[in-house]
Amino acid sequence: MEKRRILVTSALPNANGSIHLGHLMEHIQTDVWVRFQRMRGHECIYVCADDTHGTAIMLKADEQKVDPKTLIKGIKAEHEKDFTDFLISHDNYYSTHSPENAHYSSLIYNRLKDAGQIAVRSVNQLYDPEKDMFLADRFIKGSCPRCKAEDQYGDNCEVCGATYDATDLINPRSSISGAEPVLKKSEHFFFTLSNFDDFLKTWTRSGTLQDQVVNKLSEWLDTGLKDWDISRDAPYFGFEIPGEPGKYFYVWLDAPIGYMASFQNYCERNPGLNFDDFWEKDSDCEVHHFIGKDIVNFHALFWPAMLSSANFRTPTKVHTHGFVTVDGLKMSKSRGTFINARNYLDHLSPEYLRYYFAAKLNGNVDDLDINLEDFVQRVNSDVVGKVVNIASRCAGFINKQFDGQLAAEVGTPLIDDLAQRAYEIAAHYENSDYSKAVREIMAMADRANQYIDEHKPWIMMKDENQRDQVQQVCSDGLNLFRILVTYLKPILPSIAEKSEDFLADTFDWSSLATPLTNHKINAFKPLLTRLEMASVTDMIEAGKDAAQAEEDKEEETQMNAIEYDDFAKLDLRIARIVNAEAVEGADKLLKLTLDIGDAQRTVLAGIKAAYAPEDIIGKLTVMVANLAPRKMRFGISEGMVLAAGSGDKEIFLLEPHPGAEPGMQVT
Repeated sequence: MEKRRILVTSALPNANGSIHLGHLMEHIQTDVWVRFQRMRGHECIYVCADDTHGTAIMLKADEQKVDPKTLIKGIKAEHEKDFTDFLISHDNYYSTHSPENAHYSSLIYNRLKDAGQIAVRSVNQLYDPEKDMFLADRFIKGSCPRCKAEDQYGDNCEVCGATYDATDLINPRSSISGAEPVLKKSEHFFFTLSNFDDFLKTWTRSGTLQDQVVNKLSEWLDTGLKDWDISRDAPYFGFEIPGEPGKYFYVWLDAPIGYMASFQNYCERNPGLNFDDFWEKDSDCEVHHFIGKDIVNFHALFWPAMLSSANFRTPTKVHTHGFVTVDGLKMSKSRGTFINARNYLDHLSPEYLRYYFAAKLNGNVDDLDINLEDFVQRVNSDVVGKVVNIASRCAGFINKQFDGQLAAEVGTPLIDDLAQRAYEIAAHYENSDYSKAVREIMAMADRANQYIDEHKPWIMMKDENQRDQVQQVCSDGLNLFRILVTYLKPILPSIAEKSEDFLADTFDWSSLATPLTNHKINAFKPLLTRLEMASVTDMIEAGKDAAQAEEDKEEETQMNAIEYDDFAKLDLRIARIVNAEAVEGADKLLKLTLDIGDAQRTVLAGIKAAYAPEDIIGKLTVMVANLAPRKMRFGISEGMVLAAGSGDKEIFLLEPHPGAEPGMQVT
């Protein structure tokens, strides 16, 4: 078999949130395919990165009062930990905000420009006059121009499915500031995708895509493609377009180039690898992308057209999958089914989910549903009840009765029969039809268990004359187990590793035809415990609690937020502290007598740790004069003095200008 050289990618998770079930399904699908190729002896390199650019990242960093680079660094560490704990075998997990990505983004842009495939046009865009920025479609909301549904995004209606330009929205508003956006002209840069209709009609039908995807893309291709706007105006977190100050590459231009950048970074750390071997125009290496169906237009139209025009190779294959649903419904935070990776890992083994996804993935773009009861039943029935059970049934006899020594020869043709199925199982993995592979493997597991049940070593062991037969049957059982786990190794890498330690062997495709005979094994240790529905329920409830906490926090923020008109109602007055004294029985309070010109007010203020009464008598400060009197434990407080600081001794009364007089309003 000729050794293949393969580069594999998963779609880049956005650095704007945590890894969830949708990401995990795709990365598990990819990882199974990658591990299978490596088991077959091929060179298979798996790279990915965080997608870090765009308005959303910039705004989230602003909200958290951190630099965008600080934000994406923290998110990247979280993502890497989640993927590692789910046994995802990335060779390199990088970031699109990297020098390599800046280099290749500029290189590809300049090549497109030199080829005459960049057009410059003046466009009308909606602009937020309060935030002083152009608005991306997803940051504009209004009423749908077709069905009039309210609160719809600026690119499509989630009620009737209509697509439109943001300028078509009825009563548009900025979702950032709430302001009514205005139209403003801006010079934008376009990739002339319309020039690639013929190329893409041929390329999309070349076997690179699934039939379902080809049919979907033909809807766009048959009506003619529009040129693609690849620029955004400042402020924007991303790469500035070469020679165009204040203009930035739209995130979707540099995101797929992030695959190249991550691979280049890997090559720099592995001198034996050459970037051009994989990406030059006539490369005989392979490039495979695993993506969701919602981004197929970027990967199967924009991306190959850009690569071809920039004199790079196009993908060998784009593997597209559907969405994840839970119990037949979209993932929901309120129902606890919008499950983040860490929430899952806090309750369950990653291999439960790896197996369940593999058992349902069939290489097409249909949505994949996680039925929670079926999830529990299938994992327990298949992995624990059929596969692990073989090892636990046979190992005890071999370890205790025969000092861990397997029989000198094979005792059943079933072993060879199962090993001969390697070609069929490999074909299913190659086609990403893992569900078919799993069905056949579990049918083999049924036959293996039947073989053990028919011979009943636990009964034969009672007859001294049948000891040798017990060793033979249990040795055969462990060889059957070895074949099954070898087939499952891409899906269940941790169980496979534990099984290799137990059988003192390494499982790969080439060793399937050679059973273990006259071989010493190690003590058996549990490989996987049963999945309990209670643990799944706990996970769901934890998700609900997290969603409720998030909602409460958002409501609190909204409750604490006030409009300008509310703020304008405050009557802020200069006040002179004419007397100050400690409040008997109170640890933090001082009783202040304040002169506000036409009256005196008594205010109880929690500033005792910061100020001695005698030190502030005669000083000026600022008070809220129209605050309703408040009955407190130690008396009535008729207002509030304004102070800053972190608390305790770090409290600083606001002091007006020395020329201020009591009673003057603060504006």
